[in-house]
Amino acid sequence: MKKTLSLLIGASLILSASAAFAQKKNLVIVVKGLDNPFFEAIHQGCEKWNKENASSPYACVYTGPASTSDEAGEAQIVGDVLGKPDTVAIAISPSNAPLIANAVKGAKIPVMTLDADLKKEDSALRKTYLGTDNYLMGFRLGEYLKKAKPKGGTVCFIEGNAAADNILRRASGTRDSLSGAKGVEMLKGEGGWTEVAGCPVFTNDDGPKGVQAMSDMLTANPKLDAFVIEGGWPLFGAPQPYRQLTDQYKKQIADKSLVIVAADTIGDEVALAKEGRVEALVGQRPFEMGYKAPTAMISLIEGKKVDDPIFTGLDECTRDTVDTCIQK
Repeated sequence: MKKTLSLLIGASLILSASAAFAQKKNLVIVVKGLDNPFFEAIHQGCEKWNKENASSPYACVYTGPASTSDEAGEAQIVGDVLGKPDTVAIAISPSNAPLIANAVKGAKIPVMTLDADLKKEDSALRKTYLGTDNYLMGFRLGEYLKKAKPKGGTVCFIEGNAAADNILRRASGTRDSLSGAKGVEMLKGEGGWTEVAGCPVFTNDDGPKGVQAMSDMLTANPKLDAFVIEGGWPLFGAPQPYRQLTDQYKKQIADKSLVIVAADTIGDEVALAKEGRVEALVGQRPFEMGYKAPTAMISLIEGKKVDDPIFTGLDECTRDTVDTCIQK
């Protein structure tokens, strides 16, 4: 039932968009899920492009499954979109990179990735990647953690989907930063850091599940030194439960015996940093991704040279810089 609802919502978005842009050629953005404010920011960027290019023969169309955890639903929507004659290019944020790679094989139109990429061995299936330098993002999270706890300690990584290439690249960057070495798959004392048993925790981009995972880890490891949250799900997806959890650890967070660093700067995240509930945020620019994607797709359609990758920037926030850290 859940999958059926997800596909119906995705289909209805495509149909309503097609009605609105009946005479236009569709530049389709397919995201991991419509339940995530990060992707809504991409949607707003897409809509801004439409408003600024009302006379264009092209229209930016945004869709995806209802739930970010619906990997099969996203792949189904990608297949449906590729089968429509009015789709002339597609930009995809793959929830499950191998599944999406299989879905786009044999595509007759330009395919690009957005926010998350395909695996390196499948990169020839898309023309370019537009979004965050995810390795750098993770590396910067590690640098903030090292600054807060220079002697190292125990750490737990909170991740999203186990097959999401963007999150895996972030985790790789963080481990390289903390260890001082390249290609460390699991921290076992390198650079003074050790990952505790049961970590990383994969939350399938579910905010409440992320908060519960943090609570469980702190119960099992009362002297845990740090969390690295490679996506902002517990903060922007469940801000009140996150506040309730961190209320229990105010002293430890204040004296940095427990340090939390997290990705993204959306929803309540910056407010949570201002409240002192997270040491540092390294944020992406999803609006910019949605706004730039149509132009990149048109260039691909026209056979123009397009850079690969196209990186959008990072916004880095601490409790001391929250009023000025976001690019306007």
